[in-house]
Amino acid sequence: MDHLRPTDLAREHGISTQAVRNYERDGCIPLAERTASGYRVYTEAHAAALRAYLALIPAHGYAVSGQIMRALNTGELDAALTAVDRSHAQLLRDRGTLDAVGEAVAHLTTNPDAAAQAPVSSETFSIGELAHRLGVTAATLRNWEAAGILVPDRAPVTGHRTYGAPDIRDAELAHLLRRGGYQLDQISTVVQQIRTAGGTQALSAALDDWRQRLTVRGLAMLNASVQLARYTALLDTGEVSLTPPEPLTYPDTP
Repeated sequence: MDHLRPTDLAREHGISTQAVRNYERDGCIPLAERTASGYRVYTEAHAAALRAYLALIPAHGYAVSGQIMRALNTGELDAALTAVDRSHAQLLRDRGTLDAVGEAVAHLTTNPDAAAQAPVSSETFSIGELAHRLGVTAATLRNWEAAGILVPDRAPVTGHRTYGAPDIRDAELAHLLRRGGYQLDQISTVVQQIRTAGGTQALSAALDDWRQRLTVRGLAMLNASVQLARYTALLDTGEVSLTPPEPLTYPDTP
């Protein structure tokens, strides 16, 4: 098995050797063997782990990517795959939201009176139910309401908020755009354009921009899957040790 130095791993990706050490410290790549003098010695398996981790980041983000690699490096394959599955499911849900909003924009553009004529589903959610559906807090929904993004009805007797189909659509869109980095005032403008027949050009541009981001993320997921499969294949062959290594006994150079 070829032995690699931190500089060898770092050079491939244009990062610092300290970054490589940090990734090892954080569990994103396996622990390196050490020489008797304390120098790190990596292998091709470590290089494969680093390729996988760096490919995961644009696909799944830093937090999820670290979760995936730490799970793999501690022998928790199912936990790693579950994290990957959740991320793919979120991407699919985002695409569905974009499609639904795109249809609404097209409908409003061709039929200015559509908002008043559209049938409304009888299904309603409480604030807790909608927060659970989106994976946010009730306080977040109240903040969106204060920004004009959501306009829920109130129960006549209790005053509790009730969210119908249009509110759920607006909340899904707000959640999507927040993850895309949009500010609440921008989201409020977009959502209000959905509610009316006018001003859909800005909305269409925002949706086109986010659809492109989803495409880029989807392609990144494909690349990450390739690198992750290569690394897990090394795990299957036992080329990666999941236990702390013993120090090597031969001399080394920095």
